[in-house]
Amino acid sequence: MDSVVRYLRKSFQHIRAFVPVAAMSAGTMWALAANEIVMGKHSQLGPIDPQIAVPVAVGQHVVYRYVPARAIIEQFEKAKAECFDPALLAAWFPILQQYGPGLLSQCEDAEVLAKRLTREWLTRWMLAACAETERERKAAEIADFFGDYTLHRSHSLGIDRDSAREKGVMVLNLEDDRELEDAVLSVHHATMHTFQGPAVKIVENHLGRAYVKLAVQVPQAVPSPPQPAGSGA
Repeated sequence: MDSVVRYLRKSFQHIRAFVPVAAMSAGTMWALAANEIVMGKHSQLGPIDPQIAVPVAVGQHVVYRYVPARAIIEQFEKAKAECFDPALLAAWFPILQQYGPGLLSQCEDAEVLAKRLTREWLTRWMLAACAETERERKAAEIADFFGDYTLHRSHSLGIDRDSAREKGVMVLNLEDDRELEDAVLSVHHATMHTFQGPAVKIVENHLGRAYVKLAVQVPQAVPSPPQPAGSGA
């Protein structure tokens, strides 16, 4: 994520992030690294609290589900308080058993990193016109707001432009320029339509040059079920 921001900021002095519908999680962090964000009435940003992949056994298989880092930390704190009771220890054991060593440190480090990067990007670009002390204070408030799992309680919670603007985010209204609004929504709808096919990644510039990554589906032969004994042809 940081490498993408560094590349873009080395290539362009001024960046506007357009959010026609939603930019969640890492998308919100990238938007906050811009000089300004253009949002419509129904556009939304989202919390930037880190999500940790936790292995979960499902039958004989192991699948990964993403859990908020702060939720894992809070669960450990609750377990520490309740495991003094032997009657509750048996209930907590299978829950804690799924968490590997170092997970707590990983969660804490991820929270610190998400807020630190967002704070640094805001200070350097979006809030660059503010006085130094004011710039640092606003950047910290914005990063803390977007990274506060205790406040939002859901990684998919939408944060509209008015709420973002109240916190100090530089937000422009997409509807203020009808021609621009029509162009942005046209690109958005065309992109969403393209993703209904095999395309999984699109990079395109204003010159019409594009890179489109396609997901190739390889057909696989399905073995025939074994025939019951005595049913030969």
